[in-house]
Amino acid sequence: MMNEQNSTPVPPLSIALLPILFLIGLLSINISIFGDDGLSGSNQIVLILSGAVAALLAGTQGVSWKVMRAGILKSIDSSMGAILILLLIGSLAGTWMISGVVPTMIYYGLKILNPTIFLFAACVISAVVSLATGSSWSTIATVGIALLGIGKALGLEEGVIAGAIISGAYFGDKMSPLSDTTNLAPAVAGTDLFTHIRYMTYTTIPSITITLIIFLIWGFNLEVADQAVDVSHILKAIETKFWIHWSLLVVPLIVIFMIVKGVPALPSLLAGTLLGALAALLAQPQLIVELGGGVNSWKVYYEVLMKSIYTSMQIETPEPVVTELLSTKGMAGMLPTIWLILSAMVFGGIMESSRMLEAITRRIVRLAHSTGALIASTAGTCIFFNITASDQYLSIVVPGRMFADTYRKRGLAPENLSRTLEDSGTVTSVLVPWNTCGATQSSVLGVATLTYAPFAFFCILSPLMTMLFGFLNIKIRRLEEAKDESPVAKDIEITW
Repeated sequence: MMNEQNSTPVPPLSIALLPILFLIGLLSINISIFGDDGLSGSNQIVLILSGAVAALLAGTQGVSWKVMRAGILKSIDSSMGAILILLLIGSLAGTWMISGVVPTMIYYGLKILNPTIFLFAACVISAVVSLATGSSWSTIATVGIALLGIGKALGLEEGVIAGAIISGAYFGDKMSPLSDTTNLAPAVAGTDLFTHIRYMTYTTIPSITITLIIFLIWGFNLEVADQAVDVSHILKAIETKFWIHWSLLVVPLIVIFMIVKGVPALPSLLAGTLLGALAALLAQPQLIVELGGGVNSWKVYYEVLMKSIYTSMQIETPEPVVTELLSTKGMAGMLPTIWLILSAMVFGGIMESSRMLEAITRRIVRLAHSTGALIASTAGTCIFFNITASDQYLSIVVPGRMFADTYRKRGLAPENLSRTLEDSGTVTSVLVPWNTCGATQSSVLGVATLTYAPFAFFCILSPLMTMLFGFLNIKIRRLEEAKDESPVAKDIEITW
């Protein structure tokens, strides 16, 4: 199969661009007609139709359906981990809600934070947790959900809150040695992990610093209505439904500890779901009975806990804001997102297996004459793959393979490439509604991608910063400099 795919000719650029133009055109129509509701199904249909157009064009270029089908299956297989994690995040959100874990975080957060420093604090908290765990997904699904609830209770716009959370979470994910993308980028580029992280600090620290300054200034200039700042009625509404105690925070701390210790995301999130169910039995039996219709029996406990895992639940309170905060969707709420991911993988699989993506990126490389242009081309290609292939891993792996030889021929050390891959591939994935990251975070937070994207300042600044460094020739390491590195650095590379 691999030999058959390798023998596929690269199609002309005019042919390769047609599915992209078709996709962009239909998505534009979708946004104008459906708006944020496009994720409910119309965007998925557009991706499938675009895949069909790509398949028809590939067939005219001699690409067999066998090759395209293999490409689709390979693309879907690469997203299965994300799909399983997404299902478990839905289940975890459900048990953490009825157990009082999320309400407890919201409760204490409302007592500590205020609108003036909230956006700054939300970004910092998300960054610290993500840096420690190496996972933006786990951070957003746990701490992020609680922070969103706190911010909304304080009267802040959900798009701005989500932007602050995502900015911090993706900073930590990008810089953590525990992150999969942080390990993937240097592996593809041909450098070692710690050289990669050290070199990323040059562009990443300015980006996150500017982001924090923006959120800090934003907070000091907020004009929040008095009734939004007075959260005593919200605290009371939470107290009437839940037993609130700091001991409930042990559940998320255990999950974070597991991830820090290297336990994979799937078992960690499953453990978090089960611990949430156990905490609900121990701490909130009165709520379970209420949700079960007032009947106190083991069957009701089983039914309520099971429903919290797989379907939507809403805890009614006298306060509409609190009722909205205390609603969950369970695994079922993640199914539209999974449908979106699968549709995106169909399109991306056909585009890659037919070598249409390669035809487009080859032309980009030819236009990159200077170092700045090469780095800008790499960044643009990463973003292009996030939009077309809909997967952040492909946005790192494919451009990394394509540009590695060009960087070497131009005397550029591989850490230049690895840094650009992360500055552009990892962080922009969450800004694309049909990308696995954008679709997932939108579903987890309940905030449309296009609603939070303008406020995810770190994710917007990162690719701009790496291009700026390229054009100004700042911290662009040459291969001659890399050869003169210290023995310690060499030992790190050999060990890794």
